[in-house]
Formats: sequence, C-alpha cells, structure tokens
Amino acid sequence: MFVSWLDMVSASQAAQPSWMTPLVTVTPRLEQEFRFDAYNQQNGKGSQGNGQQITSYGGPGGVRLELIPAYNWEVILAAPPYATATGPKGAGQGWGDWPAFLIKYRLLSANKDNGDYIVTAFFQMSDPLNAPAKISNNILTAQPTLAFGKGWGDFDIQSTLSVQVPVAALNAPGNPAATTFANFGDPFIWNTAFQYHLFEYFWPELEVNYEFWPNGEHVGLSQVLLTPGVILGRFRIGMDSPTRPINLIVGAGYQVAVTPNPVVQNNFVGTIRITF
Repeated sequence: MFVSWLDMVSASQAAQPSWMTPLVTVTPRLEQEFRFDAYNQQNGKGSQGNGQQITSYGGPGGVRLELIPAYNWEVILAAPPYATATGPKGAGQGWGDWPAFLIKYRLLSANKDNGDYIVTAFFQMSDPLNAPAKISNNILTAQPTLAFGKGWGDFDIQSTLSVQVPVAALNAPGNPAATTFANFGDPFIWNTAFQYHLFEYFWPELEVNYEFWPNGEHVGLSQVLLTPGVILGRFRIGMDSPTRPINLIVGAGYQVAVTPNPVVQNNFVGTIRITF
C-alpha cells in the first residue's frame, strides 16, 4: 500500500510542471516535502508600521509537512512558528499565529511536454495562539486563494491571488476583540514569482508581493515588496523507492519595500526543504 501511494504521488507530479517552489509565493504545484523557513522581519516606522523587529523560526507558514494524499490533492500540516519580537511595542516571545492547515486542489495542469501550465485552488485557516499583540495579530482568519503558473523553457511565472478574511478575534490585553477585528480589515494579496532555471541546481528568482487593505487599520494602503533570491536544488540525498528520490533544497532572499510608509520594511527569508 505504501509503495502504491508513492507511485500515485509520482504520477500526480509527472502531470504538472517541474518548477521550483518559490521562497514566499505558495506554488500552485503539488509538493511532497518537509519544510522549515526562517524570517527576520523589520516593520516600518511610519504611521502604518509599528517598528517591531520579529524573528520567526518556521516562517509564517510554520514548520510544515506537505503531503499528496490523492491525485490532484495536497494537504499541508504545520506547527506554529516560534517568534521573538523587539521594538517600540516592547519585547516578547512565544508561539506565533498557527497556520493550522492548507488544502490544495489542482484544477488544470500540464507538464513541460504538453504546455507547462497549472491552475490550483487553495484554502487555509490561521489560528492565533499568542494573545500578546507583540507577536500575534489575535485574529482567526480564512484565506481562499487561486494560484496559477506558466512556463516557457527554463523560465516560469507562478502567481497567487488571495484575500484574508477575519473570522473571529481574541481579547488581547489592552486590545479588545471588537477593536482587533475591525482593525484587521480584509487584505487582498497578490504574489508573483519570476523564476529561471540555470544550469542544474540554480533557480534565481524575483518575487513581487503586493498587498492592499480596502478597510481596517490600514484602509486604502497599497504595499509592494520585492524579493530577489536564489534557490539551490534538487540535490539527491537518498531514494525511498525506485520512483521517489529524496532531495535537499535550500534557498535565501531579501524582501524590500518599494512603496512609501510600508507596514513591513524589509525581511530576510531562508528555507530548507526535503522532498520525498
């Protein structure tokens, strides 16, 4: 049964493009891997940002296991990231917002020999675990997403369109749930990664991360972050079946705000992944 499941995973991935998962943008591809990210984020210091510096071990997605349980499906199970914060709002540490699960369903796909494209729908829930606002936003959110990508030879574009919808809020000290809920808004997020496959193991990329707040604390604000980076892989480190190699992937990038008065000023991103 285990071998037949791995064969199904191989067949599912063979029917889609073979691009690399970007640093920040969630890939529309179905992946099966263990992933650990680290973020060092400096928030803006103007009227929109709070000046906090947050280091997150596990990144916003948490330390996570990505599995393909059935053809066209992926489930991502994550642990909450551990975060430390310093800055004008004070110091703090603890477990950050928990990205409880993310489910993907692949709607359309073709591998590089048949068009090299993909369209996938996501749904994610994020649960606040840490009441102090130094680390947590204290909001339970739902995030539906439409993702798509297209490749041309060694070049590909992967993009996601999503909205974060607040579902409920915690009563944080000095920050009642009603205020927290109203301040959060319904941010619209558009991430796009431009990626090139160079030689065998190099994947340089540029990601454009756009966020717009139609309401809430940052009403009317648009923010654009650019994330140049490079990903190295897939380095084969083992084989668990004749069709399923175990690969190591590492990568890093630096995210910089290019719009005035940003919520997030800059952010170092690092990733380690083991695919299987």
